[in-house]
Amino acid sequence: MLSQLYIENIAVIEKASIDFHNGFNVLTGETGAGKSMIIDSIHAIMGERTSRELVRTGARSAYVSAVFSNPSEKARQKLEQLGYVTEEDGTLMIQREINPEGKAVCRINGRPASVSILKELGPELLNIHGQHESYELLSADLHIHYIDRMGVPAELLEQYHTCYENMRRIQRELSSFRMDEQQKARQIDLLTYQIEELEAADLHEGEQEELNQRRTMFMNSEKIAAALAAAKTALDGDEEMQGAVASIASASSALSEAERFLPDLHSLTERIQTIKYDLQDCTEELRNFASQTEYDPQELEQVEARLDQIYRLGLKYGGSVEEMLAFLEQSKEQLNQIQLSDETIARLNQEYEQALKKTQTLADQLSEYRRRTSETFAAKVKQELRFLDMPNIDFEVIQETVPLYSLGCDKLEFYISTNPGEPAKPIAKIASGGELSRIMLAIKTVLADKDEIDTLIFDEVDTGISGSAAQKVGMKLREVAKNRQVICVTHLAQIAALGDAQFLIKKHVHDNKTYTDVTELDYEGRKAELARIMGGTEITPLMLQNAAEMLNMAHKDGDT
Repeated sequence: MLSQLYIENIAVIEKASIDFHNGFNVLTGETGAGKSMIIDSIHAIMGERTSRELVRTGARSAYVSAVFSNPSEKARQKLEQLGYVTEEDGTLMIQREINPEGKAVCRINGRPASVSILKELGPELLNIHGQHESYELLSADLHIHYIDRMGVPAELLEQYHTCYENMRRIQRELSSFRMDEQQKARQIDLLTYQIEELEAADLHEGEQEELNQRRTMFMNSEKIAAALAAAKTALDGDEEMQGAVASIASASSALSEAERFLPDLHSLTERIQTIKYDLQDCTEELRNFASQTEYDPQELEQVEARLDQIYRLGLKYGGSVEEMLAFLEQSKEQLNQIQLSDETIARLNQEYEQALKKTQTLADQLSEYRRRTSETFAAKVKQELRFLDMPNIDFEVIQETVPLYSLGCDKLEFYISTNPGEPAKPIAKIASGGELSRIMLAIKTVLADKDEIDTLIFDEVDTGISGSAAQKVGMKLREVAKNRQVICVTHLAQIAALGDAQFLIKKHVHDNKTYTDVTELDYEGRKAELARIMGGTEITPLMLQNAAEMLNMAHKDGDT
């Protein structure tokens, strides 16, 4: 459950700390006191988008933290999937700091987190029901999810989804293979031409680089020949000077003679001889290079022609030889697929029929579960609505068979009739705001046992109701709070009196600045606040007496 909420610099709230209780918590206060800021702060903890206007004027940033005690097993599993764990005492702290630029710093138990992680974790911790959620009832596409939550096995839904996606995959493969005969013939001709052209070119990896090097060598053959000749002369010598090979040979011969009388020269003599042999090898290699680099105009012309061919092919099939070879393999594969397409289509058609049959069977099973569940769901919702002062309402779930889609073969929509004798119509067409709030409360009550959320927050659930209807809404909220924590923002004394704990949200002005305080009320404080809600700013002894009676009636077991 949500055990503590701390708010700092959120709009009119400079600092506020609220210690929520188990059971039924109510928040009351004058219009504009900041009740909506409490809900906005909780939305921020859940990873919802925030506005820069949320940051208090003059503040560098806003801050919200929430402590949850003993989260549900499902919430713990989600937490672990996201890479976090609860503290040793079973608590979970979520923090979010918001600056005026709209950036947010989030933490879970002190470790950095992202807004998207909070958004994924939040729905496992608490559920906020406000005017927006009431209007979800106006979207018929969402109605099927209420029925599925109540009575359709999650394993069957998952099995159907897997089969449906497999069927769609086969459909996509079939679509990629199916083409008319003219298109098929054109594609075969094109691919055949491309393959023959590339194969005739006989390309190989690295060829372009080799040809460029060869062309560079031919174009600089005179410089290369001159350099090789100079090197050869330096090694072999000419008519005017002795080359390095002859000089080293003379040195080697002289050292060999000296070594006869000075044995310590042996090592040096061997080194000089090694150099002589190396220089002789270098001379031989120079001769080989000289013969290989002789300028051949015909060969240069061949190299240029080959490079031009590769360039022209590259304009059509890729900038490099490697890309063209990859294009060749891809074209061969495409041609093979088209040529074998009739066989492949036959196989895929068979697979599709099998997948369709299996998917349809599972969809029919889902449909039957939904039919039975819808009857039970409608009966229970009507029962709850009768308690909530809507005795004449007729509530139905209309089930229509539609083509297979991601959720099965059903379209479900809630229909209501608010007056006897009138035919039921889609809820979106005839339900008022007050009716929507009570219908949603009835649905949440029916689904309470199926919902693993520990904390339910109701904002504006009292829209459009008063009198006995308000009393019964409060009683229903208190009933729901027996098995989970309920937090409710209300303007009605009938609902506020039934709370197990009541918090007053009050605004005041100091030094031309507006501040909002949140205070947990004791018995006397609750009497005064209930009297204010019922009678306005001027509280009389009779109003206080009525408020006390209302509290005592609501808590006649003695718990005030």
